[in-house]
Amino acid sequence: MATQNVISSLGRVAVIGGCGFLGHHIVNLLLERHPQTQISVLDLRTNANRNPSPSVSYHDADITNYEQLKLLFSQIKPDVIIHTASPHAFVKKEIVAKVNIDGTKNLLKAAQETGVKVFVYTSSASVVLSPKYDLTNADETWPLVTGDAQPEFYTTTKAYAETAVLEANRTTDGFLTCAIRPAGIFGEGDVQLLPPMIHAYYNRQTRFQVGSNDNLFDFTYVGNVALGHVLAVQALLHTHKMLPTVPLDHEKVDGEAFFITNGQPVYFWDFARAVWYECGDRLPLSSVWVLRQDFAWAIGGILESIFWILGRKPKLTRNQVRYSTMTKYHSIDKAKKRLGYEPIVDLDEGVKRGVRHILAEWEKDETQVKGKKIQ
Repeated sequence: MATQNVISSLGRVAVIGGCGFLGHHIVNLLLERHPQTQISVLDLRTNANRNPSPSVSYHDADITNYEQLKLLFSQIKPDVIIHTASPHAFVKKEIVAKVNIDGTKNLLKAAQETGVKVFVYTSSASVVLSPKYDLTNADETWPLVTGDAQPEFYTTTKAYAETAVLEANRTTDGFLTCAIRPAGIFGEGDVQLLPPMIHAYYNRQTRFQVGSNDNLFDFTYVGNVALGHVLAVQALLHTHKMLPTVPLDHEKVDGEAFFITNGQPVYFWDFARAVWYECGDRLPLSSVWVLRQDFAWAIGGILESIFWILGRKPKLTRNQVRYSTMTKYHSIDKAKKRLGYEPIVDLDEGVKRGVRHILAEWEKDETQVKGKKIQ
């Protein structure tokens, strides 16, 4: 697999959501590893995270508008689609479903009708997450958890979209698909995982811990997730050259899903403390107050009820209690064997890069005061 890194061009690649957190890291990695690739970035708004390279063009596009997509694909003629676009999990359910499910189906249809060869979808490791059991070295044989069995509507929509993508594999001549399932993405440009942890440091909340910290959890540096996507594109393009041959089961990439993590599960609060340490925290563990999970769950429920009346979100919720005390880590053996995946940035270095980047950005932002967002 090492020889793939010297391929100068992967053809014409369209990165959907390429101005977003993960998307712009994929664009940068494509340029770094395959500098002759022609990249088209499609996003609802393309004014953020723009790469100045002449090899990258930017196009405002709404993936819920099929006609617009088909016209644009007819113009840019992509060989490859990398679909990373997704709304935040906390927006209205109708928007989440419209973008994640309908938008993905629009992209698939437009891609198939305009001669796209390869389609790589950013799914989520949480598509196999159930409230009934922990994830202990979960692999791709674990069943999807959706509908009434899945408390997170956002996760259900990601699972339905993934299913649509994988079912579209080989349904038209030369159309190959796969899905990448990242877990706990963080890094430069992160707006969901690291910022709340950094705010907790500046709000002096690092002396509290929920649960006994015996639960292993996967966090994944964004550059490694980008690498997983790029390797998937390479593997699918290689398979495309071999058509109509179908690879052996143990080699197959098309029609498959792959967990991508750092391969370094850590105790949940150890990761948080690594983030706080990078911010400057030196609080000894002997000073940490441990809240029992059941007690914190009850407090979270009470706070949610009170803040719901006020139209606000509390700083402690039952979901936060659940995620900070559950075991959730995955096997990446399949990605290693079939994609040639090996993480390129370890967890410690990823934390340093992510925290330092966020703090540097906050220094420039008038709405931030020592990492505390002005309300």
